[in-house]
Amino acid sequence: MKILLTGGGTGGHFYPLIAIAEKLIEQAEKEKVIGLKLYYMSNKPYNKRMLFENKINFVQVPAGKMRVYFSIKNFFDIFKTVTGAFLGIIIMFFIYPDVVISKGGYTAFPAVFAAKLLKIHSIVHESDSFPGRLNAWTAKFAKKVAVSWPEAAEYLPKEKTAHTGQPIRRSILRGDPNGATYYKFDENIPTILVLGGSQGSETINNIIVDILPKLLSKYQIIHQTGEKNYEDVTSRAKFLMENDPNLSKYKALPFLGNLDTKMAAGCSNIIISRAGSAIFEIASWGIPSIIIPITNSNGDHQRKNAYNYARSGGCQVIEENNLSASVLMAEIDRIIGNKERLAKMSQSALAFANHDAAEKIAKSAIEIGLGHEE
Repeated sequence: MKILLTGGGTGGHFYPLIAIAEKLIEQAEKEKVIGLKLYYMSNKPYNKRMLFENKINFVQVPAGKMRVYFSIKNFFDIFKTVTGAFLGIIIMFFIYPDVVISKGGYTAFPAVFAAKLLKIHSIVHESDSFPGRLNAWTAKFAKKVAVSWPEAAEYLPKEKTAHTGQPIRRSILRGDPNGATYYKFDENIPTILVLGGSQGSETINNIIVDILPKLLSKYQIIHQTGEKNYEDVTSRAKFLMENDPNLSKYKALPFLGNLDTKMAAGCSNIIISRAGSAIFEIASWGIPSIIIPITNSNGDHQRKNAYNYARSGGCQVIEENNLSASVLMAEIDRIIGNKERLAKMSQSALAFANHDAAEKIAKSAIEIGLGHEE
């Protein structure tokens, strides 16, 4: 059986596909499926190590990004899109997978376009409460559609759409209680985990650095800055906290690997994050959070994600227009200083989490694949 995964550009697209791949391998063993082959089609491998660990063959095709704002890059990316679609058809014809699983994003276009022309069954997964443009189009001819948010089903074909939740890699599904030791932190001091998405967030980074002395006088911080922002953030932090012993309570990392994430989840009392797919990881850890949605996201999906999650009681939302150093500091103090509220938010987050999303999608893909083989 051959299954092709597609999507990428961000960790929010790539890592759920890895979670699905893990369950595909596991489910294939249970179903005694012989000769399972997994492929990942995108413009870049994103994380070669994870592809290798899960025995996923990388297939590269160019992909052009169609921006919703004016950019000269849109003109050049038209050629990438056309080239990618053409190569996608050729490559897909020779692989001819039994099923395609798409997470959406512009890098998935060559694969889903080829699947449509070659009449190969596809499964689409949408992570946001408002579907992206490609997923909204693909859902029309997909065999099945899975959504992380029940609200997203309103915009998709109801007869084939199911609320599965968000696929999460098993390696980070739960935190490790040894996290404080791993980061060389004091277990008696509250810890804040700052997540800015796979690319990092300059907005969140700037606010954290601005209030760093105040934060470190009370708390410990694990700060995922994003690779492009790491040097700037760390140099500013060192300058601001020069000769201050509290700087030892600050751990900045450009990117959190599996082990880093698992350990951070195991020792954090509160998380500050964007409103992407990280929400589902945060919920699975049962950690209260402050969610800061991006103001101008496609379909305003980050804002919708944030408030949909807030209704569960697991988080507090601060919009960028209202974000300031004093507002963020006050909200952190208010949540951490109220043990009863912390406990309620933690319970609400866990109740919101859905741990079997990847398994549901993998089972469906295997079922479709077996039907195609017959």
